[in-house]
Amino acid sequence: MQIQLSTAPLNSLETGALAVIVPQREPRLSGPLAELDRATNGRIGELVKAGEISGRFAEMTLLHQPPGLAAGRLLIVGGGMRDCGPYEMRRLAGAAARHLAAKGVRQMVWAVPAGAAPAAALIAASIEGVIAGQFETARYKQEPAPARRLEHLTLHSASTGPEAEAAIARGEAIGEAINLARELANEPGNRMTPRLLAECARQMAESAGLECDVIDENRARELKMEAFLAVAQGSAEPPRMIVLRYRGAGARPGAPVLGLVGKGITFDTGGISIKPADGMEKMKYDMSGGAGMIAVMRALARLRPALEVIAVIPAAENMPGGRAQKPGDVQIAMSGKSIEVLNTDAEGRMVLADGLTYARQLGATHLLDAATLTGAVAVALGTVNAGVFANDDAFYADFESARARAGEKMWRLPLDEEYADQIQGTVGDLLNTGGRWGGAITAAEFLHAFAETTPWIHLDIAGLAWLDEGKPWMPKGPSGVGVATLVELALLWAERQAGAAGMI
Repeated sequence: MQIQLSTAPLNSLETGALAVIVPQREPRLSGPLAELDRATNGRIGELVKAGEISGRFAEMTLLHQPPGLAAGRLLIVGGGMRDCGPYEMRRLAGAAARHLAAKGVRQMVWAVPAGAAPAAALIAASIEGVIAGQFETARYKQEPAPARRLEHLTLHSASTGPEAEAAIARGEAIGEAINLARELANEPGNRMTPRLLAECARQMAESAGLECDVIDENRARELKMEAFLAVAQGSAEPPRMIVLRYRGAGARPGAPVLGLVGKGITFDTGGISIKPADGMEKMKYDMSGGAGMIAVMRALARLRPALEVIAVIPAAENMPGGRAQKPGDVQIAMSGKSIEVLNTDAEGRMVLADGLTYARQLGATHLLDAATLTGAVAVALGTVNAGVFANDDAFYADFESARARAGEKMWRLPLDEEYADQIQGTVGDLLNTGGRWGGAITAAEFLHAFAETTPWIHLDIAGLAWLDEGKPWMPKGPSGVGVATLVELALLWAERQAGAAGMI
């Protein structure tokens, strides 16, 4: 997709469609809307007055051949009641792009309004939304519907110059990374095994200029990654521990190294503690955390921030084969801690345990893991917010700044010794499940035991990683949640290195 900026008068822009936002809370037209209303001889105001345009969030009103405009169509997009921040802007831009592309429009001008965030953040979020909105899932249909995509996007904004240009680069890199994460997570389990995921990561690393190391089952055994190997032992497909490393030019010697660890369970049956059949086909997306980390690394390779980042993706299948681990088994993790397995469907935390330990061994000074870890987090937060846990307030403060800049919804949940008490083992050091109550928290406390005192953040994305129903801005399927926030966190750290001597 070709992307450019423009500050020309909106009514003069020749394009397939011009898209503008109308806030629901604003009874009178002002700014660019007033300008367009005058150019169309009051047409917009008439529709507002008649109630045909209410401004409800993501409401679409399409006018063909609007008088006084050079654009072939005018799309009026309802902005809802709140000022548009990155979260709203990403959704509205995606909804507009999908609406127009479905009608065969190939060129769109998106008018970026003043909102509840800096113009650069709104520009980046708009591009992310448009690119993410182009994602489709029907890859394996023999006769798929003809692809309908925007080919040219013009952002109309009062903000120009280096900051706006950097926002375009950031938005494009993040949008494409989100789609890469979704593409990987959407692949069927027979077409995205641990070995195939490792090969995808290797090819991406080679093309992007990243370092890549793939640890097979023999090396994993030498490294004593027993928790990781135990999850995979019931499958005919061997596991792979994928390691990607980005070394940004200009990174300050001795600066913190960010370690990203993503759960890469390419298919999860639950193992011996098998899941219900209903809905199990979606368990191909249980590697969404790992897919997100691969995507983040590609975005960083494009944006080239001055810092070092290590990504570790433990990839395995969790199957109920004759060699599968059993409830009651005890596994010795890479760190030396013993794990008493009560439920083989609590496998994600086991592979992450060795992933966190290995990331620390490789030199990560700060750890951040992402995983579709528990259904309990969706019980607590629904499908609106991801759960966030942190053992270090300063690290969390940086993460929260990045989250706000990215415009994703996440909510911090507590860590506490009383929750940790629920996973103290009787035969081994730790239980791999703490029971029903506080399930997302006890899972986080399990990972906390392997992060130890290293500053660490855990994202439980189980409620957001898959959309059961399509939205105006995004089709049904994988969402790519977390990618934008993690890229923004890396950029935030790099900006701080460039502007100050200390970090965190």
